[in-house]
Amino acid sequence: MKIISNKSNDKLTVGIDIGSSKICCAIGQIKSDKNNIKLLGLATTKSRGIKRGVITDRDKLIETIEKVLTDAEVMANTKITSAYLSITGEHIRSINTQAAIALNRINGGAGNISERSIEQEDIVQVLDLAQAVSLPVDKDILHTIPQEYVVDTLEDIKNPLGMMGRRLEARVHLVTAASTAINNLINCVEELGISVDGLVFQPVASALASLEKDEMDLGVTLVEFGSNTTNIAVYHGSALRHSSTIPIGSASITNDIAVMLQITKKEAEKIKINYASALSFMSSNELDIKYHPNKEANHMTVSEQEVSKYVEARMQEILQMIIREISRADIKDPLTYGIVMTGGGAELRNLSSLIEKSLKVNVRIGKPNRIEGALEIANRPQFTTVLGLLLWPVFSVDHVQLNFHNNGTFKSLIKKIRHTIEHMF
Repeated sequence: MKIISNKSNDKLTVGIDIGSSKICCAIGQIKSDKNNIKLLGLATTKSRGIKRGVITDRDKLIETIEKVLTDAEVMANTKITSAYLSITGEHIRSINTQAAIALNRINGGAGNISERSIEQEDIVQVLDLAQAVSLPVDKDILHTIPQEYVVDTLEDIKNPLGMMGRRLEARVHLVTAASTAINNLINCVEELGISVDGLVFQPVASALASLEKDEMDLGVTLVEFGSNTTNIAVYHGSALRHSSTIPIGSASITNDIAVMLQITKKEAEKIKINYASALSFMSSNELDIKYHPNKEANHMTVSEQEVSKYVEARMQEILQMIIREISRADIKDPLTYGIVMTGGGAELRNLSSLIEKSLKVNVRIGKPNRIEGALEIANRPQFTTVLGLLLWPVFSVDHVQLNFHNNGTFKSLIKKIRHTIEHMF
């Protein structure tokens, strides 16, 4: 069978999601109508060498990435040469900013400034100007995502191209990341001979794969419940209004169970997956869980409900952090569609019910859309980020794409509109 390469076939798209608990690689083929991606290969393995977005052991991380790349290549019968990467961590920050330019054109000899048609170069210029914010020396702009434009006094314009006006204003959402974290991640992947097409903040990629148009328009919060971090992305008016990372995730539940029962994290993880509930009253007080504390030969028992009480307490703490982040979006209108949960932690039993009960909002578990093929494998919330990376080169409205050279040196350069400026949908 002939092996194809995404270097020779530009219809292939590849994503590598590098998290604290797992590393995933997905390979897809862009359909001719560019409305969907066909999934060709998907592989995942336990993560090593990285925690909360920070590389802790470079060699182990490279080995793990190499394994997952090989597995995905075998499944897809494809040789990978380039990919989009996900990134997360406490070093990531976001801000909303704005900038404006005058659309100057002198009208004849009268010296009057007249309106003119807005061109693509004008949009590039105003978005570039919006990035002129003061950043720490160790930070770079990861994303510049347009929220809306203002032409003269006309607001809430999503695509000003071709409109007439005298003044163009852009309101944008900037996501910044630590240059060192970016460089180290890129170098690990390039060590394996893989060119990096770009980096995407995890919840932004996840939102691209799991949110619907109406949700982003009328208001929704995507909560990506990972192992060591919880990522937040708040959408309203078809635009990203706030994004952040909370340095706590589902691994904290595992740790609580391990400490409570004095067992290994491995055994605690099994108990969490098989028995734990986010709502203790919905678990059984009669079902006993056997466990071996301190590696003793004799086992002990604990009720499912008792374990779930600790789980619920931890989840309530995390929910309070999520509420604080949502409030920072400063959206006056209610978020009609509530919360969409993604990430491996979203599979915690009765989690949706806990959030609905505590926050009085609608909740659903996010699953990937616009993806065809092998959905019996990929149709889980833990894969929304990696599948969002597959969609990124086709559906992204991000103005900034990080530019990389063959020597692996990172430079934060602006590509003059990677795609035509258009909506995400």
